[in-house]
Amino acid sequence: MKHDYQLTAVARTALGKGASRRLRRANERVAAIIYGGSTEPQPIAIDKPAFYKALEEEAFFSSIVNIDVDGKKEQVVIRDLQRHPYKELITHADFMRVDATHELTITVPLHFAGDEECKGVREQDGVLHVLANDVEVSCLPADLPEYLEVNVANMELGDTLHLSDIPMPKGVTIVALTHGEDHDTGIVTITHPDRGTDEEGESEPSDDAPRTEADNGGEGEQV
Repeated sequence: MKHDYQLTAVARTALGKGASRRLRRANERVAAIIYGGSTEPQPIAIDKPAFYKALEEEAFFSSIVNIDVDGKKEQVVIRDLQRHPYKELITHADFMRVDATHELTITVPLHFAGDEECKGVREQDGVLHVLANDVEVSCLPADLPEYLEVNVANMELGDTLHLSDIPMPKGVTIVALTHGEDHDTGIVTITHPDRGTDEEGESEPSDDAPRTEADNGGEGEQV
């Protein structure tokens, strides 16, 4: 289901570090900027409660966001967040305008389904390793998926799924695959429990491993 994100903001005329600090102390809005397209960049201040609530949802980062800036509607995607070095605060946000007639490039998350029924884990004592949690895609704004789902239920010990194995919605292209077959990297693999995997999906020795784990750049989470 597509999410409908609506944010409210005001144009920001006072710029600079001092203005940003005053905005944070007021604790009502977050400094941001909207850029892209044929229009000049627009510094804005977003209403904080709705923005922070939206940030709690994974789908927010791969969705078209509607921002009302003093009554003017802008359709954007979020491009960057700057965080306070030690407080749980967003100090600045970057949004990029989208055009319904032009493709955009954006990173969307991968969701892995069927892990509880996975043959390679349940019947063959394998370990499921996630090698990528997201993927960069290109599409028109209307075709933008919030996530891409990969079913691992039929994977067996030794199997690896690659970018080309991801079921793709109509109109959506994986950017890496446009650069050639050598960019068709692994996204999930099943190995013997006493072996790990490198980022290409090949097995390599490992001292110890739990029965089910994820491995993405050294930071794992159970799937």
